[in-house]
Amino acid sequence: MLSRKGLIPEDFVLTRLAEDVAQPVYRAKTRKARFVAKNGACNVAHTNIREQGRFLQDVFTTLVDLKWIHTLIIFTMSFLCSWMLFGMIWWLIAFAHGDLDRVGGPLEPCVTNIHSFSSAFLFSIEVQVTIGFGGRMITEECVSAILVLILQNIVGLLINAIMLGCIFMKTAQAHRRAETLIFSKHAVIGLRNKRLCFMVRVGDLRKSMIISATIRMQVVRKTSTLEGEMVPLDQIDIQMENPVGSNGIFLVSPLIICHVIDKSSPLYELSAAELHHEELEVVVILEGVVETTGITTQARTSYIAEEILWGQRFVHIVSEEEGRYSVDYSKFGNTVKVPTPLCSAKQLDEDASQLKVRLYDSLSPKGSLRRRRKSEAVWGRQKTVTK
Repeated sequence: MLSRKGLIPEDFVLTRLAEDVAQPVYRAKTRKARFVAKNGACNVAHTNIREQGRFLQDVFTTLVDLKWIHTLIIFTMSFLCSWMLFGMIWWLIAFAHGDLDRVGGPLEPCVTNIHSFSSAFLFSIEVQVTIGFGGRMITEECVSAILVLILQNIVGLLINAIMLGCIFMKTAQAHRRAETLIFSKHAVIGLRNKRLCFMVRVGDLRKSMIISATIRMQVVRKTSTLEGEMVPLDQIDIQMENPVGSNGIFLVSPLIICHVIDKSSPLYELSAAELHHEELEVVVILEGVVETTGITTQARTSYIAEEILWGQRFVHIVSEEEGRYSVDYSKFGNTVKVPTPLCSAKQLDEDASQLKVRLYDSLSPKGSLRRRRKSEAVWGRQKTVTK
């Protein structure tokens, strides 16, 4: 996001893994396309839309959604066409009243100093943009000229309101604020309070806060119903346990958003080995109101199986310095390895005591010493048999 646009350094936004972290190596395979890209763009193409007229029923939104080059072209052409149209009307009024060929005479012209279409076009510009140079002006001679003057002023105000409002909305779009809402590059699965948890880190680079910020997660995967119907992109909401106990968050400093993998979780039956063979995608959506503008913004990202690190946790990046809290964003995505069973949360719930013994035995120094002594004893017996 920000690093591609050159606003901040690469290491500041994109996360880096700790160098001493060793992850299991799995055979690469062709995966399906992402539903949501890392920068939040939705990877969905709308094709074969037959009712194109629906877009014209909401012209303002259509103008805002257009590219900048198209918006500027429409902005310029709308003014040129209106000036040209009313320039033709002013020329016709002068022609009908006989003002084009009149050099002098008892009759007063409808508009002074209009002798050709060029002068009528210039008068049209002067009326619509309220620029008066004193050479051309309307008189009381023609009622039709007064009515056209009123009509052109109204049309000019409408064009100004629509086009300036459109340009303002394009420059103040909500996704501009979302560029400074960042997510960790990887998600992690580790133990927290003796339960397997899926965790991501979110942060806000600006000092201006996101009011009423809420965050939610969805698992997007292919599922089938009991009737045999295949749902290619089934969006399953998953519950979270974040630092404030609900979906609302106080994003004044980076937070670790946690999802406890329990019986209601779609990740409940997945182990470390099965996760990397599963075609799923976890979508994280952060939404709130921008404090300075009052516009609702939304930031999105997603994590596929290869971007979920098993047996990791995020390092601490908040410290107290000189009476205030300091956030080190250079470690925003850094993780460290922690003792974590490689089984699924379901197996952990079914046999928690045995898995706890295995976990302690595999990671504690005493457990390593027991395994070394056991292997030495087995090797000694094999050597005796050989003799």
